[in-house]
Amino acid sequence: MSEQRPGRTATGLTGNPLRLGALVVGVVFLLVGLMGFIPGVTTDFDQMKFAGHQSEAELLGLFQVSVLHNLVHLAFGVAGIAMSATTMAARIFLIGGGVIYLVLWLYGLVIDLDSAANFVPLNTADNWLHFVLGVGMIALGLLLPRGVGARR
Repeated sequence: MSEQRPGRTATGLTGNPLRLGALVVGVVFLLVGLMGFIPGVTTDFDQMKFAGHQSEAELLGLFQVSVLHNLVHLAFGVAGIAMSATTMAARIFLIGGGVIYLVLWLYGLVIDLDSAANFVPLNTADNWLHFVLGVGMIALGLLLPRGVGARR
């Protein structure tokens, strides 16, 4: 059991909603990335490509995925888990990640989904999920409290 310095409160993740939020979001991204590689959870798994709009695989039969798309989810998951270690990093992950997802949403709206520009790949369901993720992550990053005795 670790000793506590005088004047410091041992709160861990449960006492720091911001860090806990980043951890939960990271774990969800990690799980989604893994699910993208599971036949059955991902329909038309045999049609999955590394990248590009030709990948016909769909996570839960709804969200178009590719190996690259799944790797991006896994990377976001690892980043969220790692960045939940400190309050400042957790806030950066949530707000910065949210901004990235809003940019990805805008990108998906302006490109032709049947063109080479759709390299991730994206479909309409992905676009609107990216919007919800972006707004949700930014909201968590701005509204969750740091917690008692939180470290920067």
